[in-house]
Amino acid sequence: MSDSALPPPERRNFYGRTHGKTLRASHKDYLANDLEPLRLKGVTGAENPARTPLDLSLTGGRPLWLEVGFGGGEHLVHMAAGNPQVHLIGAEPFVNGIAMLLGKIRAAAVTNLSLHPGDVRDLFDVLPDASVSRVFLNYPDPWPKARHHRRRFVTPGYLLPLARVTASGAEFRVATDIPDYVRQALEEIPPAGFALERQAGQGAAWEDWPSTRYEQKALREGRSPHYLTFSRL
Repeated sequence: MSDSALPPPERRNFYGRTHGKTLRASHKDYLANDLEPLRLKGVTGAENPARTPLDLSLTGGRPLWLEVGFGGGEHLVHMAAGNPQVHLIGAEPFVNGIAMLLGKIRAAAVTNLSLHPGDVRDLFDVLPDASVSRVFLNYPDPWPKARHHRRRFVTPGYLLPLARVTASGAEFRVATDIPDYVRQALEEIPPAGFALERQAGQGAAWEDWPSTRYEQKALREGRSPHYLTFSRL
C-alpha cells in the first residue's frame, strides 16, 4: 500500500482542558526553550500518519515507565530523580501543567524524561507492544456527573490500548480521592487484563509516593485518598 493510500489516523473527541490561566513569563520561556528537546517525535497523526511504532532507543535499554496526566509534574520529576535506572514518559495535554513540569525539570536537572504534550491515546497508538513496565494514574479528572463517566480514563477506550503497551507483570498505580472512581476502577480495570494487587487508604500510600498538590487539596477539603495497585496479567 502506498503512503497516499494509508487510512488517516483515528479522529477522537477530547473533553479535557488544554489551556488555563495566562502563562507567566517564566512558563512561556520553558515552553519556548525546553519543551521541544523533550517532546517525543512521531506521536501525532501529522508527524506519523502511518502510526509506525516509536523507536524507543532513547531509553538506552532501560525500563520504560509512563505517567498519564502528570498535573504540575511533581510526581513525575520525583520518580525520575529517584529512579535514574529507568526512562519515564509523561503525557499531558494541559499547557499550564506542561509549563510547570518544565520548570521542575530544569530545577532538578533530571535527564531521564520524555514528554508527549497531548492526548495519551495518540501515544498508545504508537508505543510498541509490551514496552511499558510501570504506569501511574494520579488524581485523574473525576468527571463526576454520571453521564460523563464514559470520559474517565478507567474505561475500555483507554484501558485496552494501555493493556496492549504494558508488559506482563507491569505495575499500574491509581491514586484518587473520589470513591466512585475507585468503584469504576475496580470494575473496569481487571477485565482489561490487570489483577488487583493492593487497595489502600489514607496514610498507606506507596513507599516512594510524594504527596502531590492534588492530594493536599483533597485532604484540605475533607476527601480521603485511595491507592490502588494492579499488575498486568
